Amino acid sequence: MKGKEYYHRGGLKFEGEYLDGRRWNGKWYNKDGKLEFEIKNGKGHIKEYNQDGNMVFDGEYLNGVRHGKGKEYSYIYQLMFEGEYLNGERHGKGKEYNDNGKLIFDGEYLYGEKDGKGKEYNYKGILIYEGDYSNGKKHGKGKEYNSKGKLIFEGEYSFGKRNNI
Repeated sequence: MKGKEYYHRGGLKFEGEYLDGRRWNGKWYNKDGKLEFEIKNGKGHIKEYNQDGNMVFDGEYLNGVRHGKGKEYSYIYQLMFEGEYLNGERHGKGKEYNDNGKLIFDGEYLYGEKDGKGKEYNYKGILIYEGDYSNGKKHGKGKEYNSKGKLIFEGEYSFGKRNNI
């Protein structure tokens, strides 16, 4: 099916064909009306824009969704995530940043959730946890540190909580 998307304040954003609700073949324009890129058969290097014309994603697409390497941005063009995607979700290695551009997580993702090995940092960039994650929560072996970087717990976690077993 053919269609067009527009920015909140007017101006063409995307014009082309859709397949199962996904952009499939077409052209993407920035908020100034300049052609940014094309997508063919659901594949290409894409820059996604929000309704106000600010870029929110820059990366690879496959089958009409985020797939491969990419970067996510906040509404003020602050880098929020950089890493790998699979079928539209964070999947593989990635880094997450706070609103001030500080690294807050460096590790592995599985279907959009923290899963596998990872390191978590506080707003000052100090390591506060390193260990295993499952379904977005601390799960398995890990080490927890205070805000000064001193080790305060080493052991097992079960879905986000220290496990005494």
